[in-house]
Amino acid sequence: MTDTSPRSNRQFRLARRPVGVPTPADWQETTEPVPPVPAGGVLVQTLALSLDPAMRGWMNEGKSYIAPVALGEVMRAGGIGRVIGSEHPDFAAGDRVTGVLGVQEYAAFTAAQARQTGLARIDMRLGSLGQWLNVLGMPGMTAYFGLLDVGQPRTGDTVVVSGAAGAVGQTVGQLAKIKGCRVVGIAGGRAKCDWVVNELGFDACIDYKAGNVRAALKEHCPRGVDVYFDNVGGDILDEVLARLAMHARIVLCGAISQYNNTTPVQGPRNYLSLLVHRARMQGMVVFDYTDRFPQAIAELAGYLRDGRMKSREDVVQGIGQFPEALNRLFTGANFGKLVLQVARDDALTG
Repeated sequence: MTDTSPRSNRQFRLARRPVGVPTPADWQETTEPVPPVPAGGVLVQTLALSLDPAMRGWMNEGKSYIAPVALGEVMRAGGIGRVIGSEHPDFAAGDRVTGVLGVQEYAAFTAAQARQTGLARIDMRLGSLGQWLNVLGMPGMTAYFGLLDVGQPRTGDTVVVSGAAGAVGQTVGQLAKIKGCRVVGIAGGRAKCDWVVNELGFDACIDYKAGNVRAALKEHCPRGVDVYFDNVGGDILDEVLARLAMHARIVLCGAISQYNNTTPVQGPRNYLSLLVHRARMQGMVVFDYTDRFPQAIAELAGYLRDGRMKSREDVVQGIGQFPEALNRLFTGANFGKLVLQVARDDALTG
C-alpha cells in the first residue's frame, strides 16, 4: 500500500565543489514533491542520517574508491528510514531500513537502485536508531573489519587508535579490549580522553591538544605500537610511525586532518620506520566487506546487549542544520557518532 497524503521533500544538493571547509554557498537547499513509489520499488521516509568524514571526500572531483557526488545531485549520505510505500517483495510499509538515502526527507528506489545502494531491513530489537548508525552501522562495520581483518590484533598487543572518541574510534578501542589487547586512544580534549578511559575502558588516552604526542606515546606504549588504527593522518600518523613495534600493522581508515587542505595532502615523513620494523600499512574501505556485515552485526549486537560495548551518539535535530552539523566533524565539536535526526520522534514508532 502507498501512502498518498501530500508531502514536500526537503533536500540538500551539492552546488559547487568546496575549497577548504565547506561553506553555505556550497549547498543548494531545494524542496520538491515527494516522488511516487516506483514500479516494483519502495518509498522511504528518512528518520536519521549518518554524518561522516568520508562525505567531505565525496564532494571532491577526482579518482577515489567511489564516484564523487555530481554537482546538482542530492548529497550522498547513509541513513535509516521507514518504508511508507512499497511494491517491492522484500519490503513492507513500516519496515525500518538502512541504506544510502541522501540528505533529503524522502527517497524513492527502483528495485535496481535498492540493490545497488544496499537498502536492507534492520531489526530495531538489536539496537536503537543511533546504534544502528553507529556500532551496528557503517562506523561499526569499518571498525570491525579494519581492526580484525587488516589490523589482525593478537592477545597482549598494544593497539593505538586516533579519533578515539569518534564513531569508528570508540568501537575500535572497545573491540580491541574485548579481544585482549592493551588500548591507547588519541583524542582532542580532556573530556573526550576521560570518557574513553572511564566509560569505554581504554587503558590510556592521549590528548593531542595538550602537547607532546610523541612523549605520551613513549609513556603509554613502552614496548611500541603493534596495531595503529589511523583515522586522522597528518602529524599524528608520523608520531605513531616513530613508535612502532616489530611487525606492526597500520590500518589506514581515514585522514580527517587532511580533508579540507587547500594545499597538497601531507604524506607520512617517517615511512622508513615501516622498513626498519618490518611493518605493514594497508588501506581499508568498508564497502569491500558488505557480504560479511551480518556476521559483524550479530557479534557487535551481542556486545551491546551484554554491556561489554557502549555506543555514544551526538544527535543534531532537523535537516536544516545539515551544513553546520557536517562541519562539526572538522572542528572536533562532535562528541561521539554524529547523527542528524530528520524526522520527528513519533515517526520512529510507526
